[in-house]
This record gives sequence, structure tokens and C-alpha cells, in this order.
Amino acid sequence: MDWERRAADLWTAFDDHDPADFLAAMTALAAELPAGDPVASFELASAYDATDHEERAAPLYRAALDAGLSGPRRRQARIQLASTLRNLGRAEEGVALLTAEREAGSDELDDAVAAFLALALVDAGREREAVALALSALSRHLPMYNRSLAHYADELAARAGR
Repeated sequence: MDWERRAADLWTAFDDHDPADFLAAMTALAAELPAGDPVASFELASAYDATDHEERAAPLYRAALDAGLSGPRRRQARIQLASTLRNLGRAEEGVALLTAEREAGSDELDDAVAAFLALALVDAGREREAVALALSALSRHLPMYNRSLAHYADELAARAGR
């Protein structure tokens, strides 16, 4: 679809734009889709988020999800909404959102979910859990010591639960 290509091209050129110009371009692009379109809401939320306007991004992420956003963007929206909530000082909401997301299924974004959940856990004062989660995710990518690191992560998580 031409719209998808133009949206991808705009994101690729993000660093070539002044934040206000990027927002204007994404707003115009999103306006090409029908009112209430979940993809338009998601892309506009992402643009606000990327230009440090989290307070405007959060309701748009929620609107996109409520309107039935699907496919890879659905999980991206949940990750990004949780990160936005953390940045707005609502880390516990982000923890709840990403904890539920971890239980909802598995895909190539599992480690992103874990990483942003770890950040939210730190901001929620649950640093030991955050380190355990991060180490557990990292353990799957090491060329060696996978089992040992995973074991230590489990130990940390168990101690955090006390």
C-alpha cells in the first residue's frame, strides 16, 4: 500500500526533520485515513512520543488499541504506551500493561517487552525484579553462560518476590 510506504519513508527520515515538521508531516499522513482509524492513531501517537509529547501520545495509543489495532502494531502500541506511561510518572500502569503483554503471547518483540518492563520496574522501585528480567532476556543471546545466567536471574527474581 502506498500509504504504508510513505509512513515507513517518513519514519526512516525522522532524523532529517525538525520535530515540528515531522509532527506536521505525520499529522497530514494520518489525516488521509478515515477518522478513528487505529493505524492513523497509532502512527500519530508514535510521532508525538518520538518528539517528546508523551502526554498527547498516551490517549492516541489507547484510542488505537480500543479501535482494534492489530498485527505487529498492536504489540508495539502496548510497549510504547507502557513506556509513555513510565515517562509520565505512571510506572505501575506500565508494569501492569507489560506484565499482561508478556502473558498474552510470544513473538520477536518479547525482548523489547522485557526491556521496557525492566525500565518500568526500576521506576516502580522494583530494581531486583528489573535486573532479573533483563538478565533472563539477555541469557538467551549469549554465546555461552546461558544456563548460569538464567539460573542467577531466577534466583534474583525469587528473592525479589520475598
